[in-house]
Amino acid sequence: DLRDESDRDGVRLVVELKRDADPDVVLNQLYRHTALQTSFGVNMLALNAGRPELMTLRDVIVAFVAFREEVITRRTTHLLNKARDRAHILVGLLIAVANIDEIIALIRAAPDPATAREGLLTRRWSTGDIAPLLALVGEEAAGEGGTYQLTDVQARAILDLRLQRLTGLERDKIAEELKELTDEIARHLEILRLPERLIEVLRGELLAIKEQFATPRRTAIEDVEFEADIEALIQREDMVVTVSHAGYIKRVPLSTYRAQARGGKGRAGMALRDEDFLSQVFVASTLDPMLFFTSTGRVYKLKVYRLPLGTPQARGRPMINLLPLGEGETISTVMPLPEDEESWSALTVMFATKAGYVRRNALSDFVDVRANGKIAMKFEGEDADDRLIAVAPCSDANDVLLATKSGKAIRFPVADVRVFAGRSSVGVRGIRLLGDDSVISMSILRHEEVDADTRNAYLKMANERRRQNGEDDVDGNGNGHAEPDDEEEAGEAALTEEQFTDLAEREEFVLSATEKGFGVRGSAYGYRITGRGGQGINNMDLTRRRDAVVAVFPVGSKDQIMLVTDGGMVIRCPVDDIRIARRGSAGVVIFRVGEGERVVSVARLPEVAEENGDSAGEREEGDGK
Repeated sequence: DLRDESDRDGVRLVVELKRDADPDVVLNQLYRHTALQTSFGVNMLALNAGRPELMTLRDVIVAFVAFREEVITRRTTHLLNKARDRAHILVGLLIAVANIDEIIALIRAAPDPATAREGLLTRRWSTGDIAPLLALVGEEAAGEGGTYQLTDVQARAILDLRLQRLTGLERDKIAEELKELTDEIARHLEILRLPERLIEVLRGELLAIKEQFATPRRTAIEDVEFEADIEALIQREDMVVTVSHAGYIKRVPLSTYRAQARGGKGRAGMALRDEDFLSQVFVASTLDPMLFFTSTGRVYKLKVYRLPLGTPQARGRPMINLLPLGEGETISTVMPLPEDEESWSALTVMFATKAGYVRRNALSDFVDVRANGKIAMKFEGEDADDRLIAVAPCSDANDVLLATKSGKAIRFPVADVRVFAGRSSVGVRGIRLLGDDSVISMSILRHEEVDADTRNAYLKMANERRRQNGEDDVDGNGNGHAEPDDEEEAGEAALTEEQFTDLAEREEFVLSATEKGFGVRGSAYGYRITGRGGQGINNMDLTRRRDAVVAVFPVGSKDQIMLVTDGGMVIRCPVDDIRIARRGSAGVVIFRVGEGERVVSVARLPEVAEENGDSAGEREEGDGK
């Protein structure tokens, strides 16, 4: 609400905010979009000494002071000359008064004014008692020997003299005016001779202007940058970012999507046209930076708030309107990053390609990304047909989990891949692919040093306890536990309760989802750590149906996931609705996709809180309308 509470005591406007509004953001918006805070541009290009010059503030002040000094000097010189001219005339009048009888006789005897003026100029007249005044006005040289010779200006002034000026009172006024002029001349000479006196006059004039025109300040001038960071105007909010196969992108508030139980039909997530379909979806804050990796190996950088805001049904805007993509260039990977870019220096970033190659670079290599992008990876020669699958930040305390569409996976330490100094190569082999298989996912897990016997013993104990709690560990079709790989030792070791608890606290879970909406949630301990470059181990059993894995990533029990089909349908369901199964099982139904549709993207929503009145125990069931 906006209320006007102004009265005779002053202006008062009250802005009442909603409960979820950020007061600082609203205030920054008022500063930016209203006259509450204003900036004034100053053109510092000026003529200095007759030449155009781009000046600093100090240069402008120095030039202004010099200009004022010149003005005062020229003005004082003008006033000095004017006072001297007036004093010169007054000296002539005083000479005339001192010799009044002789001058009157000369004028009466002259036949015309020109003869009278000539007579006044040719004689030297007695100075009488005005000799001291001549010295004050600098006329002592003209009055040597007690006599004074008039000038033409003085002679004309005498001829124009009115008779009333010959009275004693008028003579005293002439003498008094002459003395005042002598004082004025002395002041002018002091200003011209002494620089400190000139500066004193300059300062006095500026103070006089201040006293005459200054009014109490009604605003505050603060030592801050007016152009506030644009991010200060952005409300921090979680957004669901969706990207379509045709290159359309948008962001939608996360609160728009309500939680549903698994098995629902979902809701419309994007209006699609022609043969377009959704390819990526993830959740990020409005202030999080994102790196856009293209099919040609370039990288671009944008913040989430710069993406177009839309409704769940909106198509969004083509990314070619947001990024300077070249002809035929498409966005293949979008990587949200931490908001604090200073923390990037402690991380590295891992690249994974469709052909199974991996490369590791310092994340700081991508802090400075210009508007026209930056080369992230070059695909040349034999690798020309390869493309980026995923890019993720990591450290030496992590493992890399690569998963393929045919249900294979491999896990190896990040430290097995050295940090590359350049950004041109495709890196080293991460997994050896067979046939037409390809990498579809890369996940970053916490590195765990657990031997095979301990791992198998923990998985067996965990499965038994889940069965006791009513959480059957099956492969999704009621077929029991999946068997270990042939090359994996099936041995077990006895675990103490303390060892079991320690392993349980550090346990991570990995979710795998397929095109037909099936999913498996299994322990990360089930993916043993091997060396990079092998063929991997079985991740999911796809033999019972013609299916393909589309996503593999780590999840938490309080997380939710969002699945998107190529028909534009979206479903959001809790992870804890998907029971835990052994690696290699067939999975359970997560999303009942329509005929002819397939899941193309799966995103993890970390620890989703209550939204729109829906809590973990109050989720919609059924068709998800």
